[in-house]
Amino acid sequence: MQHRRRAVPDYLGPEQPISLPPTSLQGYVGTVERRTASDPCISHEAEVLESVVRKADGPVHLVGHSFGGLVALVVALRNQVLLSSLAILEAPAMELLHAEGEDRLYRLFRDMTKAYFADFAAGNASAIAAMTDFYGGAGTFASWPSRGRAYAERTTPVNIVDWASAFGFPLSAAILSAIRVPVIVARGGASHPAMQRAKALLCKRIDQAALVTIDGAAHFMVATTPRKSLI
Repeated sequence: MQHRRRAVPDYLGPEQPISLPPTSLQGYVGTVERRTASDPCISHEAEVLESVVRKADGPVHLVGHSFGGLVALVVALRNQVLLSSLAILEAPAMELLHAEGEDRLYRLFRDMTKAYFADFAAGNASAIAAMTDFYGGAGTFASWPSRGRAYAERTTPVNIVDWASAFGFPLSAAILSAIRVPVIVARGGASHPAMQRAKALLCKRIDQAALVTIDGAAHFMVATTPRKSLI
């Protein structure tokens, strides 16, 4: 099922409110990093999120954007906490592209990250700009305020571990068939074609999933088009 322009919570239903405050991923906004370069397993992220969900009085609507959306997907697959529904916005589900034989689109992610990692290792403190522009379009990083650019540069090592976590998380139709809650898969209408295709495949392979395309939005939709994305 595909929808356009409607906001994500329209599909969540009135039964359960979003009852938890926003939660930061490991390595960001004071959340302690538990992963390492030798052990970047995404399950470490899921465990932290599950500990937050357990503080709720009942099933929650879990919403995640970008890598946070992928972590939310892992939580749903692990089935260790009670979820009412799941909304994943622009999650980088590259390994599903790989599993579905979308080799050209998958290679775009691999080539981009290889160049990004090498650039950072060579000493370019602004290497993350190329990754940002891959997601948001040319000029995205330069358009950010200086404080946002500085934060992205400062947390580049964390972002690199995020990519290791994402590439190390296998996705396939068989794996995704285990999800048993309603799911919203949101993508930006102006997002990278590889991201758009990955979202379409996620929706196709998850039961009870609806694909929402947010017109005019790209990857960083929660900042650029928040009313369309979250209200």
